[in-house]
Amino acid sequence: MPSTRSMQIRDIISQIGQGTIIGQGTIGLPEFQRGYVWNRDQVRQFMQSLYHRYPVGSLLEWVTPTRNARTRGEQARGRTAHLLLDGQQRITTLYGLQKGKPPQFFDGDEKAFTHLRFHLDREEFSFYQPLAMKNDPLWVDVTEILQKGAGGVLMRFLSDPAHQKQAETFLERLNRLVGILDIELHIDQVTGDDKTIDVVVDIFNRVNSSGRKLSQGDLALAKVCAHWPEARSAMKSHLERWAQAGFHFRIELLLRCVTTTLTGDALFSALDHHDTDRIRAGLSQTATHMDTALNLITSRLGLDHDRVLGGRYALPILTRYLELSGGTVRNSNERDRLLYWYIHSFLWGRYANATESTLNQDLRLIEDLEGGLERMIAQLRQVRGDLRVHADDFKDWSKGSRFYPLLYLLTRTWHSLDWETGIEIKEHLLGPQANMELHHIFPKSLLYAYRDGRGYQRPEVNALANFTFLTRHANLQVSNRNPAEYLAAYCEKDPALLESHWIPLDPQLWRIENYPDFLAARRALLAAATNRFLETLRKGEAAAARGMAGAAAAVPGGIAQGYEKDLLGEQNRWIMEKGLPEGELSWELIDANDGQVYGVLDLAWPHGLQEGLSAPVALLIDEPEATEAAANRAGFRYFTDVADFRAYVEREILAAGNEPE
Repeated sequence: MPSTRSMQIRDIISQIGQGTIIGQGTIGLPEFQRGYVWNRDQVRQFMQSLYHRYPVGSLLEWVTPTRNARTRGEQARGRTAHLLLDGQQRITTLYGLQKGKPPQFFDGDEKAFTHLRFHLDREEFSFYQPLAMKNDPLWVDVTEILQKGAGGVLMRFLSDPAHQKQAETFLERLNRLVGILDIELHIDQVTGDDKTIDVVVDIFNRVNSSGRKLSQGDLALAKVCAHWPEARSAMKSHLERWAQAGFHFRIELLLRCVTTTLTGDALFSALDHHDTDRIRAGLSQTATHMDTALNLITSRLGLDHDRVLGGRYALPILTRYLELSGGTVRNSNERDRLLYWYIHSFLWGRYANATESTLNQDLRLIEDLEGGLERMIAQLRQVRGDLRVHADDFKDWSKGSRFYPLLYLLTRTWHSLDWETGIEIKEHLLGPQANMELHHIFPKSLLYAYRDGRGYQRPEVNALANFTFLTRHANLQVSNRNPAEYLAAYCEKDPALLESHWIPLDPQLWRIENYPDFLAARRALLAAATNRFLETLRKGEAAAARGMAGAAAAVPGGIAQGYEKDLLGEQNRWIMEKGLPEGELSWELIDANDGQVYGVLDLAWPHGLQEGLSAPVALLIDEPEATEAAANRAGFRYFTDVADFRAYVEREILAAGNEPE
């Protein structure tokens, strides 16, 4: 039978705030990724339920062996840590109300539980509102009552003739409010050697089926932080450093890389065999290896920011490979073959499904480094059957395609030329109009208006073969001109300008009525260029033709129009200023059956703006209807207009916490 116990609320709060030793029946708050997400309405309802002694649910804790166990800011010397899994929002609320301030580890909006009042006559809770409450003495401060008891507050009414007759009733209600601290909460315990991280995650998600799901990364991080509480902040410092360079990663991915680097195993439970010092050192090693991997990808492939970084889930393999090879690749041949494997891993979705088992399969292939790369490449070939890229592979459309980063890669590695200046297009060119922008070779407006106004459909208009990258200056010069006109002008200036973008030189293909034939011809050129580049990598040969050895530094950039990158960044900053969680850029929607990406959301909150309590939400900028359909299929509430999105946030997310004070 599962273990259970009960504790009074006051004892739980005391243990959180006074550094009580974890173990011997005490409880601590683990360091999950999520912060405090309740709003004021939830706090009011919770306190109303406690006041009336309604059931508020049991707690769930994980009793797990640990070394020098510490929870958030607390050191423990016991052999086990009792980590609270289900009930963090409730316990944080009670702590904040009783102490009048958030706990030290707090990450959220403390206005959600500060300045709560209780009306002695109406027996209801509300947050302080000066105009409504300043002349009504029956609104009493909940924190004051929980700290000082009923006596001090009652004296105000005993000396007030208007309320003396109600003093006995008020005393009963005040005592009932103070008595909330004496309520015993039932605690279910998950314990036993068989309760591994994946088992505990499954138990939690079954118990908490209507709320925010707990991931294996959440629980693994909680366990690491139990004996190294600074782990989360140490990891976040690395994430912030990479974000400044244009790469935004989740803490779970970094923890996965730490796990593979240290253990050669993708399962988070493999970290259980390492003590605090080893994990701390492992994080430092992993960060160095990730720097090296990103530098290789950036400098050789030109993938210099995360919106074109295909295959980020290959990073755990790359960090382990670098760990085994002493932190570096031995020569340019090894570098190129490693990158050859990396490109194919994201082109064919190697880690899109069953991630841990697939990672472990590949980790075993490189454990003996000698011949490891060849074994991983052979494994990809066995799964794919053919590692050549075909023209039909470029039939995909939209920025959500796995081949979209490849198009960017080709632009960078083949040193495509700017049509206006003739210089190589690079993300770090100087000047406000030198940034790289996505360009539709056949303008959208012309394609939509073609065929007596019926036009082409969005998948055709946004076909990959209709995309290229130009500087902002060239993009503005071309605007929505007819390609039969402007391509002819650039070809007359220098055919190499078009050839460097794989534009077929047959003028007949530039006519809008021949658009399908243009796409077919350009797909063939793109596939040929890709295979030439991949073959160069596979053989480890020196760069050929137009160079192919990118030299760009890792700098931030955008793959769409510059305004879109800026707009999404602005919305993320606005959201975080409101005390809400940062959104995910380029969130991939993956089909659980075949592992294929069926949509990419510009800016998404997959767990909602109040994690587990509000619907998943996304902001889509200039995306096709198919992306909107994909968002809808995945259960996202999506917005295509910034004003509508902000109105939703203000009205439905922040409204309950924005009453005047």
